[in-house]
Amino acid sequence: MAAASKNSRTSSSTQKFFCSCGGEVKMKTLFENGKIKNVAECEKCKRLERRPSDFK
Repeated sequence: MAAASKNSRTSSSTQKFFCSCGGEVKMKTLFENGKIKNVAECEKCKRLERRPSDFK
């Protein structure tokens, strides 16, 4: 029996980020000035950062 390829493996891990206020950080996509911009936003305090790891 052949081994499963690396692309067919189903195990994936998702990482949850939390703000210092205790709220969960979610990624959002904004459309500003004709460009798509991905930002991370805290659900509790509505703080915006470029990426989730900036909330530390």
